[in-house]
Formats: sequence, C-alpha cells, structure tokens
Amino acid sequence: MAVLSTMMGWYFRKRVAFLETAIKNAAEVQLDVLKRLVNDAKDTEWGKTYDFKSIDNYQDFKNRFPIQDYETLKPYIERVMEGAANVLWPGEIVWFAKSSGTTNDKSKFIPVSYETLEECHFQGGKDVLTYYCLNAPDTEVFDGKSLLIGGSHKINSFNENSFYGDLSAVLMNNMPTWANLLKTPDKSIALMDDWELKLEKMATQVVQENVTSISGVPTWTIVLMEKLMAMKGTNNISDVWPNLQLYIHGGVSFTPYRELFKNMISNSNMKYLETYNASEGFFGIQSDLNDTALQLMPDYGIFFEFIKASDLDLEHPDTYLLGEVEAGVNYAVIISNSSGLWRYQLGDTICFSSTNPYKFHITGRTKLFINAFGEEVVIENAEKAIAHACQVTDSKVREYTAAPIYLDKEDHAGHEWLIEFETEPISISDFAAALDSKLKEVNSDYEAKRHKDIALKMPRIQSMPNNTFYNWLKNKGKLGGQNKVPRLSNNREILEEILRGQRG
Repeated sequence: MAVLSTMMGWYFRKRVAFLETAIKNAAEVQLDVLKRLVNDAKDTEWGKTYDFKSIDNYQDFKNRFPIQDYETLKPYIERVMEGAANVLWPGEIVWFAKSSGTTNDKSKFIPVSYETLEECHFQGGKDVLTYYCLNAPDTEVFDGKSLLIGGSHKINSFNENSFYGDLSAVLMNNMPTWANLLKTPDKSIALMDDWELKLEKMATQVVQENVTSISGVPTWTIVLMEKLMAMKGTNNISDVWPNLQLYIHGGVSFTPYRELFKNMISNSNMKYLETYNASEGFFGIQSDLNDTALQLMPDYGIFFEFIKASDLDLEHPDTYLLGEVEAGVNYAVIISNSSGLWRYQLGDTICFSSTNPYKFHITGRTKLFINAFGEEVVIENAEKAIAHACQVTDSKVREYTAAPIYLDKEDHAGHEWLIEFETEPISISDFAAALDSKLKEVNSDYEAKRHKDIALKMPRIQSMPNNTFYNWLKNKGKLGGQNKVPRLSNNREILEEILRGQRG
C-alpha cells in the first residue's frame, strides 16, 4: 500500500471508537443534541419568542410550536438573507444552499451556518471515508485525486456579503485545505454556471488525472464518463482511470444505475458507497458495503423527530423520538438543526431496517408519489419495479418519469411511464408486464387496484429518444448540481411538458 493511503487510512480509522459509542447510545445522544441546540439559540429572536430558556425536556420543546415547513420559515430566512443576525440561529449566516426539491421553478434557500458546515457536512464527509477505510483497509484511494461533480454559485442579490448555490458549491467554497489538495477539477471549473461548458472543461482537465474516487449524482457522472470514454475511444472508464476504486453517491436511488456503472467500470476492486446528504444536513452513511441500509448519524448537530407517513394527513399527528421508532414503519423526517431550522419537515420518508443500530432506507418523498386512485405508489416501489423489469428483459434504464392516466371517455385509468433506455428491451410489452408484476408484489394497494383491470389498467410505457430528459432539464435551466428528473408525479404536468418538448 502507498504511504499516503496508509497514513490517511490510519487518520480516518481513529474515529471508529467514537462513532461506535455514539451509535450505540444514539437515543441518548439525540437528547443531548436537543439540549445543545435549544441552549445555543435561547437568545435568538426565535428562542425568545418561544422561551427556549424555560425548555427542560423534549415535551416542552414539542409543545412550544408546531411542525414547520419552508413556507412558514421563509419570512425569517429572507430576513437572514438580507443580513439580519440572531434571527433563527446566533450570529449572521452568509451561506445558503439553493434547493429545487425536484425540478420545480420555485427555489428554496436553506441557511447553512458555520456550525452546520463544520460539525455536520464536513464531519459527515470525513466519516464517509472512515467507514470506507473500515470496509476496505488496503485501499489506495488517497494516492490519487477525488473527482467532485458539483454545482455552481453566485452572489446572493439580497446582500453583497451573503452567497448561495447548490449545496455542493457551498461546500466547495468552504472546504478544508487538506480536502482541496486531494480533489479535482479546479474550483474555477467546478463552480462554473454553464453546465455544458463546465463538462467540456472538466473532461479536458480530469482525463489527465489519476482519479481514484468520484462523488456526484449518478446522472451527471454518467454524462461525464461517456464524454471521457469518447475522448479516449473506449467503452470502459477503467481504460481512462485504471485506479478508480470508489464511487460515493446520493440524492437519487442508485438501483437503476448500478448495472450501467458496472458495465462502464470493469475494475474488480470498485466500491459503491451511498450517503444521505441534503441541503438541510448530512443524515446517513452506508456503513457496511454489503448492506445497502444507511446508518443514521446521531451526533451531527441535528435533532430528529419522526411522523408515521400514514398519519401525515392528520391535523395533529404524533411525533416520535429516535428511541421510539419501529423497524418496518414508513416515517416522515422532521429535523431541528444548527442553522435554525426548527421542527422542519424535510419532505423525505424513511423506513428503519434496524433499531440496534438505527439503520434505514430512504423510501421516497412526502410529495413524490402517485396516489391518483388510492394506489399509493411511492418511489421505493417504482425503483424496485424498474430494476426488476430491467433484469427480466435484459434492458437498462437511464432516466424515467411516471404519472397517472386519468379515467375519461377515451382512456382508462392507469399509469404512464416515459423511459429513456440505455439498452431497450426487445419487447416493451414484456417490460411493462414485468414492471406491473413487481409493483403488485411490493404494493398491496396497487395490486388491489389492478385486480382484473377493474380500477387500473396495465401501465403504458413510452420509450423516449436519447437525451429527452437532458434536454428537458436544459430547457428548464436545471442542468447540473442537485437537479434531477422527478421520478413520480401525482399529476400529468411534468409528463405532458416532456411530451410537448418531443413534439416540438
């Protein structure tokens, strides 16, 4: 093993004992996090309004104010963006992560304090490497460059001293010196606004580098790898980077992309590691390369509450502490963090596979689903069905979106899927049958609605031309960064928009 990787591996593995203690006592650690957050914010405007000084326990905390969302916090966040201090969190906050959620026109600006950067995002990044080194003790990943495929940033128009951009851009602008020494491309390229020009410049620079790891959203990673392979006249990225051995991914399910990556990267030592890192915080890490579940990280300055997904429509749903959750139940995630997001509904749903330790899978979004006919199809169902259909028909899917087909005089109720295939199945009808079969297997509500075609008909599949979704994102001004194709919609707005783009 090379010297640098030996030294770095030793450095990251030093934290293992601390992580094990925190995870073993996660429920107690979480209550300590709540106490710290409340104490630190007691003299802010929010803390004074809700009398944080008199909060002694969780029950006090939850009774002071209801669950929040972006709209309820937006007036406070806008004041912080204008330069107001001590509003939601002590001091001034100068960085904001721009989040589009899916690809809606309306953007959210999530405050990112110094504390959140240091004890959450950057600590999470280091712990990813800790777990990787634990799983791959002979790694030589530190003897090359880490390719970061991120977004862009520009000056916030509300205040000349505050900035916003994709989360990746915010992190790049504040990255520790040691991390900058190990990454590529140059910041001037990585933070370019023009995504297509950035890809060109990025490819020209990184094709000459000894890249040993990649971090980025799968969609844009594939686009870059295809460009590099074309430059080198090969169909294997291992011919470009023979020492590539780690891909760190998150943001979307990796299931539809897994076979694509395996076909593009022949290195037998290649490892894939998932993270759960959003604009609001760093929440989970795949701690075991042989287990796709994510380890919830309890000590990153984030206090978690959970609502059963089945109770979300209730006016006053019960909330649960980490120590009260059950395996196998779908929960919506509520967070309070060190940037002043208080009891903030994240919009994600997760399901714990274990409560000792607390490991979970991301099951979808509270607003990303199809339930036009009581079928309650969530993104986890869709990803499993797509993966199964690909396996059965020996096909590969690059991108897709699905929406309801509403019952009318000319059409039967059902679901329509627009799919851009990397490898198209010989029979689209066989693909549809396999997808339908898996959906019925994993979702009893869907199965009931599909019984004898009474409520829902067989899914309608449309194979879309290459670059359909890329061009749609481009036309929306959403290329790059954390922008991604919405997989499921409970209306036909996005699907019809994509079809109109194809018709010209």
